[in-house]
Amino acid sequence: MTERVYLIGFMGSGKSTLGRWLTDAMEGWTFIDLDHFIENKYHKTIPQIFEEKGETEFRKMESSCLKEVSTFEKVIIGAGGGTPCYFDNMEVMNNTGLAIYLQLTPQVIYDRLQTSKNKRPLIEGKQGDELLHFIAVKLAEREDFYKQAKLIADADNWKVDDFVAAVQSH
Repeated sequence: MTERVYLIGFMGSGKSTLGRWLTDAMEGWTFIDLDHFIENKYHKTIPQIFEEKGETEFRKMESSCLKEVSTFEKVIIGAGGGTPCYFDNMEVMNNTGLAIYLQLTPQVIYDRLQTSKNKRPLIEGKQGDELLHFIAVKLAEREDFYKQAKLIADADNWKVDDFVAAVQSH
């Protein structure tokens, strides 16, 4: 069985929620939200890092932190929505564990983001049709990276037991 599971997908796809559920179901495993890991390491929020250093510098920090957590054992790692799309991040995830793409349609993501309380720099100020269009375009840009995952899961229909079985079989 693998020592690391990476949950990837667009913002709002349920990576953090599923990660916590999986660690509850898998004894001795820990959940790491990569964004929270970055915030704790650099003592700044993701929006602060974006504002102060820009996206390019944030992506470098993110990649460095991904490589750091890729050495931990018995961890479920919730990657940021853009993490797979930069540097060699997808290769790192596939070479060190099981990457699972939580696949959803733009409409389902839109519906989830409408009720989300999280502050997300990339969609700040967007709503309605503008937000739905942004999601569709950005998802299309990222899909090639996401689909490099070893496992693609229908995140709207899979249950926690399905994910646990998938992890245990790898």
